[in-house]
Order: sequence, then structure tokens, then C-alpha cells
Amino acid sequence: MGIAVFGSVFVDIKGYPLNQFVMDGRNAGKVIQVHGGVCRNVAEDIANMELRPTFVSVVDYSGTGTDVIEQLKRHKINTDYIRRTETGLGTWLAIFNNEGDVVASISQRPDLSEIGNILDEHGDEIISACDSIVVEIDMTSDLLNRIFTLADRYEKKVYAVVSNMTIALERRDLMKRTGCVVCNDQEAGILFSEDYHDTEPEELARIIHERAAKAGYVNVVVTMGEKGAVYTDGDTYGVIPPLRTHVVDTTGAGD
Repeated sequence: MGIAVFGSVFVDIKGYPLNQFVMDGRNAGKVIQVHGGVCRNVAEDIANMELRPTFVSVVDYSGTGTDVIEQLKRHKINTDYIRRTETGLGTWLAIFNNEGDVVASISQRPDLSEIGNILDEHGDEIISACDSIVVEIDMTSDLLNRIFTLADRYEKKVYAVVSNMTIALERRDLMKRTGCVVCNDQEAGILFSEDYHDTEPEELARIIHERAAKAGYVNVVVTMGEKGAVYTDGDTYGVIPPLRTHVVDTTGAGD
């Protein structure tokens, strides 16, 4: 089965200015819709590495929900455990400036309670057959506890990705049970109650190493946009330099 990924699906509605962006004014531009959601992105990334993940999630009954499933299938992702409900698809509205950075956003979170029914019916078969597990750590505590219980039963590692760090802070006890926590530098600042806005990678790597050890997180990866990423594995820490690329927009880059 490969890696089992548990999380949400969003439709990202993105607005890009054609001219110089004016924060408080009207901006002519283009608006596009793309499939998003942190764990949906991660599942697709895993598939792009020629692995065959299983995605456990919820979409709605709309044509967009169908499109999401079909695109995942084209990437050879197992969609057998994706269910449909009226409120199963989230929406993220974002406005970008001329540099491709988000200047404002609003999100409508999906209802993932149907994943509980999936776990009732197929939880043991999914977890027992997978190699490891990726979870969106800001899902409800009930769902996360059930996934972690199954992971402990079958001795599978759980890796946590963050969609909303403010919510994830309420799951600190579960984050300490993960094999690795992955977040960006802004989210890391929220996690450790510090501001890393102007911190360089080498310094941030040292800080994250110290803070993670004190907080009880075994492995942590922090993405830093154009600066690359930093990590700590408990014993050592370091910097992963960025790959040079043309930036269209920065959403999902950390995923």
C-alpha cells in the first residue's frame, strides 16, 4: 500500500494582479481554481516520486469533487478510501501580489468527520498494510487519537504536517508522538512562541534543534521559502539549500 495519507482536500481560488498590486484598491487580474489541501498536495508529491500512496479523505458531491478524485487517480494514488459528503470539500481564497506571495486569504475548512466512519470500517486494513502514515495534525483530536492508536498497534511511524498551527498547538501531546513534524518558519515561530522572520537558516537550524529537544519533538523540518529548509533529528541539525526555480506562487511549496 505504501504511505497512507490522512487529511483534507481544498479548492484553492487564487487571484493574481495584471498590474501593480494595490492593497486597498481595485485590481484587475486573473482568477483561477486549483486543487489544494496540505495532505492532498503531499499525497500528490509522494506519487510524483514514483511511490504509490493511499489517500484517506473526504470530498463533496460536486463536479469539483469528482475532478479531484480523477486527478489523484491519474497520479496513481489509491482513492479507495475517499468518501463524499455535502461539506467534505474545503475552500481557500487567496490574493497574491506581484512577487507571487499571499497578501490576504480566507479559508473554509471541510468537515472530516466521515474519516471516522472510514476508520471504523477499514482502519485496521489501512494501517496494517501501509509502510508509514502522514497526518494533518490539525484534524480533530478524536480522529488523530484513533489514527495514533492504530499506528501504535501495528508499529507504524506517523509523520505530521501542519495546515493551521494555531489549531495544531492544541495537539502538542500528539505531535510529540510523531516520527517528524513538518512546518514552515512562521508556523515554527507560533509553535515555539518566537519570531523567526529575519533569522538566517544556519541560526534557525541551531534554534530549532534546541527548542525541539526541550519540547520533546524527535525530528522537525522547517521550510523557509527561498532560503531552503532546516532540520533537526535529535542528535544533529542542518540546512537544506533551496533549488533555483521560477516562482509562480508560493502556496504549497512547503508541502
